[in-house]
Amino acid sequence: MILVFDVGNTETTVGLYSADTLKAHWRLTTNPDRTPDELMLMIRQLLAARDVLPAAVQGTALGSVVPAVTGPLSEACTLVFGRPAIVVDAASPLPIRLEVEEPLTVGADRIINTLAASRLYARDTVVVDLGTATTFDCITADGVFLGGVIAPGVRTSAETLFRRTSKLPATELRAPVKVIGTRTEECIRAGVVYGAADAVDGIVRRIIKAWPRPARPLVVATGGLAEAIRPFCETIEVMAPHLTLDGLRMAYDLIGKSGRP
Repeated sequence: MILVFDVGNTETTVGLYSADTLKAHWRLTTNPDRTPDELMLMIRQLLAARDVLPAAVQGTALGSVVPAVTGPLSEACTLVFGRPAIVVDAASPLPIRLEVEEPLTVGADRIINTLAASRLYARDTVVVDLGTATTFDCITADGVFLGGVIAPGVRTSAETLFRRTSKLPATELRAPVKVIGTRTEECIRAGVVYGAADAVDGIVRRIIKAWPRPARPLVVATGGLAEAIRPFCETIEVMAPHLTLDGLRMAYDLIGKSGRP
């Protein structure tokens, strides 16, 4: 088995794979203040909840956009499994290319999505990753990351609205009953959910219009908020909730075979 960690700014998603099958997954709050010992205990508890012994896990991989978590989490993997995690970043020996001006600044999640999308779909793809930020990754069939768009995340935008408008209450992010709200909470839900969906559709249409290759790209959604927003989007064609975890599993296989620790 292989354990993989997708460390985002708000949440960390953990996946347990047997070969290429995702056997279990967890979504946790990202906390940069956790020590390696605390993370070690967390990992042991997750495995114990699924009756998996640490000895059954052959290795680990992580992709992180939170540098303060990367080192302690890798050290925690060493404490549990006897070896550090493979850290996937722009310097990793993967069969992809980053055709951008500053490749070393590309986030690990976008690198991993490039690997996963090119291998799973074998066609030009736009990956819409709805997390703390909403990112649009432009990926070719042969694994070239062309760049993309970074926009404020759905929850980030909503929290800014609540924080800056004292008379508007914080509201759960769920679909509104109707677009024309008659209560403040419904007005907020309509604005946040429909606004996010229309923003996704608008940016995707602009990307497709500017696509530098003849074939129209496939549009794939992933990330923690994808399930909530996808029903209201017209441009999303495929839901892949575990795309980044799948990419980490692929990266582990590739980097492990290359001999890199």
